[in-house]
Amino acid sequence: MAVNDYYQTLGIKKEASADEIKAAYRKLARKLHPDLNPNDKQASVKFQEINQANEVLSDPDKRKKYDKYGKDWEHGEEIEKQRQRYEQQQQAANAGRRANGGGQQNFGGNFGEEEDMSDLFSSMFGNRGGGRTAQSKFKGQDYNAELTLSLKEAYTTQPKIITVNDKNIRITINAGIENGQIIKLKGYGAPGSNGGPSGDLYITFHIQNEENLKRDGNDLYRTVELDLYTAVLGGDRELDTLDGKIKLKIKPETQNGTVVRLKGKGFPVYKSEGQFGDLFVTYNIKIPTNLTEKQIDLFKELQQS
Repeated sequence: MAVNDYYQTLGIKKEASADEIKAAYRKLARKLHPDLNPNDKQASVKFQEINQANEVLSDPDKRKKYDKYGKDWEHGEEIEKQRQRYEQQQQAANAGRRANGGGQQNFGGNFGEEEDMSDLFSSMFGNRGGGRTAQSKFKGQDYNAELTLSLKEAYTTQPKIITVNDKNIRITINAGIENGQIIKLKGYGAPGSNGGPSGDLYITFHIQNEENLKRDGNDLYRTVELDLYTAVLGGDRELDTLDGKIKLKIKPETQNGTVVRLKGKGFPVYKSEGQFGDLFVTYNIKIPTNLTEKQIDLFKELQQS
């Protein structure tokens, strides 16, 4: 087999367990994440490389193919078919020579498990000294990237530029994109082989909640503190939202933990213009401290009334 580059990329041995692969990837991802290295192009390239390696090695089926076929693991089935066709052609040619009284000529050799299937494929179907060339077109390798957005950024449709393998790619991110959502950019992966199409680029989005604003689907949740007097007597409260300021009308005798629903003030629904989730506000009543004697007496009077 050829050198297992994906194993080298993650700094692990070929015999590494699934947990070891996960641990190695997380350690490198924390170190090389673009948010921590905003001006380091080399770190960005390495971050893409470890994502590619992790995507393959963390998937048992992909890893098995990679261990067997090396860099051409995505085309393993095609390689096997081409090898079988070649062997059948060789057997037919040898049978024809024997029928004509000629000797057997071996064009191929042994295809052992330890042979590099990538190099084997090239030698089997490449140009042999000016003879006929039979080359298959292979799609290029897919790339993977990650992009972190704040809730405010994910709230509106906006253009972004991401850098993948030193190439700047302009994309438009639609409002309401989900945390963990993956979008596919066709043809933005590695170039294909022998005139085959380029691979694709898969971008995974990470949406960060704010300190006092959480998202669940298309709904938003936040806690608002109320002073005791407003909770008892009622009043108005100005509230900052992702879409600007709104005025909350507090009902008299509002209880601690009361939840109010503001319809249509949540997160935009992805690719559904004009549709929004709801905003749920939980009231947290703040008990006053450092009361004066007069204030304490007033509370005592209320307690006794």
